[in-house]
Amino acid sequence: MKHIVSSLLLTVLFCLSLPSVYCAERAIPAGKLGETVVLGREISLNTAAHTLSKQYTGNVLNCSSCHLKNGTDLKNLTYVGVAAAYPAFSSRENAVVTLADRIAFCFMRSMNGLQPPPDSTLVTAIAAYITWLSEGTAIKMNPVEPNGPNAMRRLNVNPNTVDLVNGKKVYDAQCASCHAEDGQGVKTIQFPDASPGGCPPLWGANSYNKGAGMYKLQTAASFIKSSMPYAAANLSEKDAIDVAAYVNSKDRPDFDLKKHLLKSAPHAKVAD
Repeated sequence: MKHIVSSLLLTVLFCLSLPSVYCAERAIPAGKLGETVVLGREISLNTAAHTLSKQYTGNVLNCSSCHLKNGTDLKNLTYVGVAAAYPAFSSRENAVVTLADRIAFCFMRSMNGLQPPPDSTLVTAIAAYITWLSEGTAIKMNPVEPNGPNAMRRLNVNPNTVDLVNGKKVYDAQCASCHAEDGQGVKTIQFPDASPGGCPPLWGANSYNKGAGMYKLQTAASFIKSSMPYAAANLSEKDAIDVAAYVNSKDRPDFDLKKHLLKSAPHAKVAD
């Protein structure tokens, strides 16, 4: 009975932050597994500050800074269904990677931090949360790229047509009110999904490094097109591409693989 009550309580807590479809169809597992799912959700939402993850981060971003609504937003970079695609081939690493590998890579690149051990409680908890959100999705390992069945739609991008002047104009009009004119974010503005970091910095020392997926023009433009401005995405494809190029033209940390690997456990799958 104790486990049943605990499971019901955890389900109620999740229902406060997830779309109704997840509350209706998913129950938190009982016992230690359910506790681990909850822990993964907390880490994903509060990555930069959580006691288990902050030692591996090098900026102020959280997983939820890019995986909106803590990975439940089906429009873009969702966690839903992702676990069913792994193990998957990654062209960047030229290797078959696991979900744990991919989580560790994000700490090194998007978080500009250190590679956490793939078998750590930290990585296991995030993987458990993603797997919980993927329950019921048919397993289909991806032989082409490490993307799940609900991967965001990619724009066709021609770098030769980028207009940085227009990108700045769009940024000032549509983005600066939340991310600030200097790109350093506005901490007093909270995302509707309660991301504790407010609107995250888009460039500079506290943003993603040049090894991150978001540093790729196509990825950033596709993300902006489908999700920005937040909760009211209305940019044209050209404006999304131009503002992505403008954001990525700004200074940010370089990516030096050796500086992001744990000396005690180098990861052979990671590419520079």
